[in-house]
Amino acid sequence: MALFSVCALAGDSLFAAVRYLKDNLSSFAKKLKPLGRVLESEGYYVWCNSPIQAPDGKIHLFYSRWPAKKGMGGWINSCEIAHAVADQPEGPYQYLETVLAPRGPGFWDATTCHNPHIQYVDGKYCLFFMGNSNGKTNTKRIGLATADSLNGPWKRPDKPLLEAGPEGAWDDHCTTNPAFVKHPNGQYWLYYKSWNNNDYYNSKDPLIRGNRKYGLAVANNLEGPYVRFSDKPVIDFSKKGGNRQFEDAYVWHEKRKFKLLARDMGVYSHDVGLIMESKNGLDWTEPEISFKPVKEYVQEPPAPGHLKKYGRLERPQLLFMKGKPAYLFTTSQGGKYMTASPFVFKIQS
Repeated sequence: MALFSVCALAGDSLFAAVRYLKDNLSSFAKKLKPLGRVLESEGYYVWCNSPIQAPDGKIHLFYSRWPAKKGMGGWINSCEIAHAVADQPEGPYQYLETVLAPRGPGFWDATTCHNPHIQYVDGKYCLFFMGNSNGKTNTKRIGLATADSLNGPWKRPDKPLLEAGPEGAWDDHCTTNPAFVKHPNGQYWLYYKSWNNNDYYNSKDPLIRGNRKYGLAVANNLEGPYVRFSDKPVIDFSKKGGNRQFEDAYVWHEKRKFKLLARDMGVYSHDVGLIMESKNGLDWTEPEISFKPVKEYVQEPPAPGHLKKYGRLERPQLLFMKGKPAYLFTTSQGGKYMTASPFVFKIQS
């Protein structure tokens, strides 16, 4: 009887998982055609990857990487941002150069460069990124490097684009995971992830310290200064209970609406993506599922012991072609070298 009850419970859980995937699956998710992994790099973890199409049609990919010997945790203290190119979104991609590497003591981005997000704005290429100065999360700050060409040279910032909030504020720990959009009114909007020091250092959650929320900073010039729109976050899932939260936001404007992709951290589960919409970029719809777990698209080997995030997709970024979202780039642990690499989808009409 006990065995039957356990099996029944497992069946109920499986049914619930299938149901939420069906009932809350967005129209965006239904358009995704998985193409598989690209840019698998021996000796490296490849994580955040942000694509852009050049005027000649080639696809340029800016991505974060760090030595495999550092393990998954190397992103926080040993990461650099590299540049690769391909003739088509599916690849194959050829590494060109490292464009942003940690600069060492005395710099705000001394120990890591991570979270690349590339856009073409006002006639120049803008590479938003995160750097830190002590190899820890509490000095993570957002910066902006610019260039006239995708091949550089890149002008690096002497100071972060946005500092953390004052002590006691919801965002006093860091600024990270930049998501940028030029508002139709001409302003420059920077969405950023952060959390509170007190919640982080005194967290009672055994799995995730603190609660990640998103704020908004606005500027009248591309390179700032950026001023917080509010002293409160613009997206906050903590009120849903259960330490629900999200990260890895990507924001764009399409058909008079703001849209946002992200990685779920407990709203539905930790292995799906989210999508939301807003008319004003401030008030957002309830999230739907934007992409499913890896196992829903491809069959991969069993999870190795050293990869704790195996089986989920993170860091969603879009490739626009002819002014429309054409491909979704994500990243996932695993692959040929059992590290991490980009996982690409085509967005079907």
